[in-house]
Amino acid sequence: MDFNASSRWMRFASPAAFYPLAGRLQRVFAIAAALLALAGLWVGFFVAPTDAQQGEGYRIIFVHVPASWMSMVVYCAMAFWAGVGLVFNTRLSAMMATALAPTGALFALLSLVTGALWGKPMWGTWWVWDARLTSELILFFLYLGFIALQAAIDDPRRADKAGAVLALVGVVNVPIIYFSVTWWNTLHQGASVSMTRSPSMATTMLCGMLLMALAFWAYAIAVALARVRNIILERERHTDWVRDAVEQRS
Repeated sequence: MDFNASSRWMRFASPAAFYPLAGRLQRVFAIAAALLALAGLWVGFFVAPTDAQQGEGYRIIFVHVPASWMSMVVYCAMAFWAGVGLVFNTRLSAMMATALAPTGALFALLSLVTGALWGKPMWGTWWVWDARLTSELILFFLYLGFIALQAAIDDPRRADKAGAVLALVGVVNVPIIYFSVTWWNTLHQGASVSMTRSPSMATTMLCGMLLMALAFWAYAIAVALARVRNIILERERHTDWVRDAVEQRS
C-alpha cells in the first residue's frame, strides 16, 4: 500500500480534518437519498404490479423491508465504530457510533410500525410474539438503551466506553433477527431476496425495493454525517479551529 496515500486518508481520523469532509459528503448523500427515494416510491407504488395473493397491501414492503435491513446494518456499523473507539481510543470513532444510534432507532421503529400495518391484514393481528418481531423489538430497545446510557453519563469518554460495551454485547441479536425465520417456525415469511437463490418476486418489485434500500443507505449516511458534525462542534468547542469554523458559518 502507498504509504503517502494511506497517510492522507489517516489524517481524516482527526475531527478537525473530518469536519469539512463530512459537510461535503453530507450534501451529496442527501441529494442521492432524495432522488433514490422518489424513484423507489414511484416504482414501488405506481409501476410494480399488484400481488396475486396480498393485493395492494403488499406495497408496504417497499418501506418495511429496507427499513428492517437498515436497522440491522446501522447497528452493525454502530457496534463497529464503538468497538474501534474502545480498542484504539479514537475520538472520532466513538462520535460516529453516537451519531448512528438515533438513525438506527428510527429504522427499527419504522420496521416495527410498518410490520404491524402489514401484519394486521395478513395475519389478522397487529402483533404476535413471533421470533423475528420480538428480536427486532429487542434491537429497538438496544438502540434506546445505548442512547439513554450515553445521555446518563456526563463525561463523554466514559459514556463512549459504556455505550461501546453495550453495543458490542447487543450485536449478537443481529444474526438472531436475520436467521430467526430459518431457526424457528414463525409466522413471518422467509426472505424474498437471498444471496444463495434467485429472488422470489417480480423484477419490477425487486427494483423498487433495491431503490428504496439505496435511498435509506444514503439517508442514513447523510444524517449520520450531519449529526457527527454537531457532535464534533460540541465536544471540540474549546479548540481554536471550532471557534474559527463557527465564526465562518456566522
